[in-house]
Amino acid sequence: MDEVTGRDPHDGPDEQHVPPAGVDDATVAAVGGVTAAFEVVEHARGMLYAFHRLIGRADLELQEALDDLEAAGHGELADRVRADVVGRNVLEGRWTFQVVEDFDDGYHRAFADAERQVREELTAGRRHVFEAQLKERERTHGRRGHEARPAEPVV
Repeated sequence: MDEVTGRDPHDGPDEQHVPPAGVDDATVAAVGGVTAAFEVVEHARGMLYAFHRLIGRADLELQEALDDLEAAGHGELADRVRADVVGRNVLEGRWTFQVVEDFDDGYHRAFADAERQVREELTAGRRHVFEAQLKERERTHGRRGHEARPAEPVV
């Protein structure tokens, strides 16, 4: 507890989550909006990777099912489906790994670089400053479970 202010010096955001001197609330909110948009891209990226994994799993499961179909005496049908679907491109000339790589190397990288540039130029690279301000407004100060940050590690 600080003897002058009577407040716990740890009852607030850490230095990396407060705006640098001279940065106004409108700028903090705008930077937060850019970051929020990038978080949507990250969510989409996760879904793209899930798509990549699911298509791979479906291809393997189909191959197993076609082996079973062949074993059940339907070899000609299994061969036709195998020739048409197994190993097929999901998009023109692309398997899912190529879709993921194109996304990562193009749109995702450009968006990530832009979001980082905005933070570096306007909030000294600090992340989630807007959210830290929101947390300060919304939390019940002094109540367990509403701490501003994790407890200091005991050494």
